[in-house]
Amino acid sequence: MRKLIDLSMDIYHAAPTFPMDPQCEVIVHNTIDSIGYNISQLSMSTHQGTHLDAPFHFLDDGITVDKLDLNKCIGDALLVDLSHKQPKEPIDVGDFAAYADRIGEGTRLIYRTDWHLQFQHKHYFTDFPYMTLELAQWLADRRIAMIGMDVPTPNPTDYDPIHKILLRAEIVIVEGLANLGDVGTDAFFFMAAPLRIKGRDGSPVRALAMVDTD
Repeated sequence: MRKLIDLSMDIYHAAPTFPMDPQCEVIVHNTIDSIGYNISQLSMSTHQGTHLDAPFHFLDDGITVDKLDLNKCIGDALLVDLSHKQPKEPIDVGDFAAYADRIGEGTRLIYRTDWHLQFQHKHYFTDFPYMTLELAQWLADRRIAMIGMDVPTPNPTDYDPIHKILLRAEIVIVEGLANLGDVGTDAFFFMAAPLRIKGRDGSPVRALAMVDTD
């Protein structure tokens, strides 16, 4: 038997966003009373809530989201528990030392900080535990397929060089995950398929964990 665990944050009208990003709007377009069925209009960033980054996000010559190899964001994943990390504390290579022999080419790696619990607060976008440049390069050198995290971006200040290190290595970045504490194991099947948005930089995803219960 397997169970599904939803690792996604809600999308709703006026959901929090980075200050420079488009605002999230979920607007009633028509209703059962008006035309016989309910239909809504969505207006939001390609990086709203739980989402993934394609290389084109920071690299003009990078792969766009519709061209991504979906095997990078769907398959067996490794979860590293970093929930002991404090706000604004660095996440570095040493935090993954115990898992180094399980992190290599093609690994789908996810780390947990439980920072998604801060989503309703302004400091969600600024004060989270952050990835160091050294860790980004270490992951790129190991040629992992994907890095996932329950924070809104790897680093609030060095976001440009860190994204470029990871995306030049064609590592898919899945950001804004939630509920990783419910997974209960460090090995599970992960799914985070993007919308097929032609020629663009990223996409919201419905991220799921599939866990064996036998």
